[in-house]
Amino acid sequence: MAKKDKKITVMPLADRILLKPEAVEAEKRSSGIYIPETSQKEKPERGVVVAVGEGKRNENGQLIPLRVKVGDTVMFSKYGFDEVKIDDEDFYIVSESQVLAILK
Repeated sequence: MAKKDKKITVMPLADRILLKPEAVEAEKRSSGIYIPETSQKEKPERGVVVAVGEGKRNENGQLIPLRVKVGDTVMFSKYGFDEVKIDDEDFYIVSESQVLAILK
């Protein structure tokens, strides 16, 4: 019996955000030499929001919704994420507090 390919649906909890990291592009030096992305050791600090949680609750139990939405491109702290693999693709999960800016 053949196993069907089933896509996984991910819904982050609380104030967490699922991001698809932006690819690191090759860097061109002024000398014309290209430095490939494989030689860069830094992880991307930008990504596109794929899914968001419902928000965080304050001490009174009121829900505070997230300010980012699906489709936003964001900058995030380079040390404040968890790497996950979903359907053979790499994603990051970050808390909203680790998002530094929404890029317009």
